[in-house]
Amino acid sequence: MTARPSPATGPPPSGRTPSAPARAEQAAATGSATRSRAGTKPPAGTHGVRPAAPLTEEDRARLLGGAHHDPHALLGAHPVRGGLLVRALRPHARRVTVVAKGLRAELPSEGDGLFAGVLPLRTAPEYELLVDYGEHTLTVRDPYRFLPALGELDLHLFGEGRHEQLWQALGARTMDHQGATGTRFTLWAPNARGVRVVGDFNYWDGTASPMRSLGSSGIWELFLPGIGAGELYKFEITRPDGSRTVRADPMARRTECPPATASVVDESHFRWQDAEWMAGRGRRPVHQAPFSVYEVHLPSWRPGLTYRQLAAQLPVYIKDLGFTHVEFMPVAEHPFGGSWGYQVTGFYAPTARMGTPDDFRFLIDALHRAGIGVLMDWVPAHFPRDDWALAEFDGRPLYEHQDPARAAHPDWGTLEFDYGRTEVRNFLVANAVYWCEEFHIDGLRVDAVASMLYLDYSREDGGWTPNVHGGREDLDAVAFLQEMNATVYRRCPGVVTIAEESTAWDGVTRATHLVGPGGFGGLGFGLKWNMGWMHDSLGYVSKEPVHRKYHHGEMTFSMIYAYSENYVLPISHDEVVHGKRALVSKMPGDWWQQRANHRAYLGFMWAHPGKQLLFMGQEFAQGAEWAESHGPDWWLLDPSYEAEPDHRGVRDLVRDLNSRYAAAPALWERDTDPAGFRWIDGDAGEDNVFSFLRFAADGSPLISVSNFSPVVRHAYRLGVPDDIPAWREILNTDDPRYGGSGVANPDLLKTDPTPWNGRDSSLTTVLPPLATIWFAPA
Repeated sequence: MTARPSPATGPPPSGRTPSAPARAEQAAATGSATRSRAGTKPPAGTHGVRPAAPLTEEDRARLLGGAHHDPHALLGAHPVRGGLLVRALRPHARRVTVVAKGLRAELPSEGDGLFAGVLPLRTAPEYELLVDYGEHTLTVRDPYRFLPALGELDLHLFGEGRHEQLWQALGARTMDHQGATGTRFTLWAPNARGVRVVGDFNYWDGTASPMRSLGSSGIWELFLPGIGAGELYKFEITRPDGSRTVRADPMARRTECPPATASVVDESHFRWQDAEWMAGRGRRPVHQAPFSVYEVHLPSWRPGLTYRQLAAQLPVYIKDLGFTHVEFMPVAEHPFGGSWGYQVTGFYAPTARMGTPDDFRFLIDALHRAGIGVLMDWVPAHFPRDDWALAEFDGRPLYEHQDPARAAHPDWGTLEFDYGRTEVRNFLVANAVYWCEEFHIDGLRVDAVASMLYLDYSREDGGWTPNVHGGREDLDAVAFLQEMNATVYRRCPGVVTIAEESTAWDGVTRATHLVGPGGFGGLGFGLKWNMGWMHDSLGYVSKEPVHRKYHHGEMTFSMIYAYSENYVLPISHDEVVHGKRALVSKMPGDWWQQRANHRAYLGFMWAHPGKQLLFMGQEFAQGAEWAESHGPDWWLLDPSYEAEPDHRGVRDLVRDLNSRYAAAPALWERDTDPAGFRWIDGDAGEDNVFSFLRFAADGSPLISVSNFSPVVRHAYRLGVPDDIPAWREILNTDDPRYGGSGVANPDLLKTDPTPWNGRDSSLTTVLPPLATIWFAPA
């Protein structure tokens, strides 16, 4: 479970202060336009224009109050008996004139900014509105003369919960529509009485920009001609009780930089250059491939860098260290930086703190071109309560569960999604696909899966309601995770999904169509974080060596269940914050012993079945806890710092661990196959020694031996396969280059016929203090 700081209170809900009424009026002219000089007036032209029948009092009140479900039925051009009725809503305008080829007709005022008249025409021409505000005049296209810009198929797929590219249907999308260039705004708000678009283009006064409801879909739509990329906007929603709320777009693909909260109309112009990477990433199953991950909090890796500046530095650093993948802590927009991204308000928008969405694409492209895969933390478990975001979005629970007890997350002060609601499930499944398709993400690490799976998670007895079968499993969440995984794997070849799941739930990485002993189909993840290994192994190495023999089983227990799932071994950000101390600081002893323990532990971790994940700063034995305010202590690697070899040596070890690992198929080809591992001696607790064999697909072996005692063990015998005549040391964490004492084995160790450890042959080795050694056939 990811540790979280306190939730954010968030900035003011609107993110904007409306301008004076006169300026708001100018804004009512949505669209681009031709602005005439102050004082000029359009020629009057009322010839042939008759007054229109007035609106009913109900329609008028609902339209002006932002609570009308179909403003297009009242505004725009409509054939009536005797001509063509044109009505426009332009508050504070002095005159509104219809202009078309061969036509210039001024509309009589109906008061309150409404102008309407019946023109002597049978059909509606392509017309514009000339809006005179006295000091200036705008020429605009009438948004209410356009048909809906969202198709029936989109509505059908969303209603079925199967719109797998939902971001192409909802939100703000620039387009050409009926001969006009502009932006289509669409919003799902089924409980709203009315919705209006507000933004910089209308000075945050939505009076002239009401949206229409598209039937039972719950979707509201409005095409605004002349509005393009870069415009700021939100939605003003009239709630069921008549009150109003201004909300950011849940589907916004770009946002303002926090603490500002507006959504931004966006269109991508990025040209990918990673075709070779994308074509090859799925050729080898991830379970049978080297997979070594460097976890990064982008805003603090080197604070102050933009996405494009990171692209110049991060790929070089990761490639030099030999990691196969980088994992970003959550990058979706979040208002409170102290949440590290785990309290998301903009699920479809990369955080604007470091640049634009195309800048983020640039970073991923640079990593791919360097041969580095990109994983991303994804947070579908909950969202914060900020009143400009998702909470009670349209006046009633919408994204969260209807039952307040089910909606409230007991640990983080946030709200849980309603996974049983079709549209909410679609919102999240499409979001997983979105990051993979639009940003070429290679894997999603799904946060806090355990909190989703159990109805009683962190809840006291009586504080939760069993499912229909009387159990504690959240059946809706199970179905959602299965659908998400199945959809991502079907649509995005080569992508891997990874579960942060801290319980013994059966079948996290089992295929969704395979039913396990508990009666559930597999959740369908590709990999799962091994939280048990992490907890037990860190508990062991934090003990003084003299006490470790009493905890020996904590290091060997992981092999009891190592093949029950497909595992990642994580030393993540969660383990180096909130008083848990950095990895090297968990180790006992003086500074030399701490570093030696640190190196030995990493050697053990890289050899253990499962993939590896290491959080930034641990690769050079940073002693201080991580803090998002300043990031890793890079100064420790400065050559002018007298202790620099201590830290640079650990970083050199990590580089060599990754290179030796990548070159040794025995360490990764059979990570999920029990035949790929054999203990040499798993019971040497008195010696604090762990020795085992790993095997490649062709049977080629590799030996790993870890001595977690501070003494040298001379003539230490290991039982080995008798078909290998000699072995050589390929990695020793006690090497002086890493800061070790330099105890090593001869260049060649010959197998002798002395039976040992249940085998007919053995090796005589020397084990350095607090060190891990790998041996390969000579």
